[in-house]
Amino acid sequence: MQIKYSSDADTLMIKIRNGVLVDSVDLSEKIIDHYSKDKKILEIGILDASKTVQMNEFNVSLKEAPMPVLA
Repeated sequence: MQIKYSSDADTLMIKIRNGVLVDSVDLSEKIIDHYSKDKKILEIGILDASKTVQMNEFNVSLKEAPMPVLA
């Protein structure tokens, strides 16, 4: 996974996997999913990111969340 922020375009791009982008779907006015030919999400784009995401509180955790124990 790759996360890139462009201050010039004020866009946050979250690349989930490699592939050729063939389609996109606007989830909202500011959030766009980009899909591969086999309908897998490749990227998520967030427009006007500084207004949409609290960039000063943005962090990424690479730790896996503990799995819940089922009784």
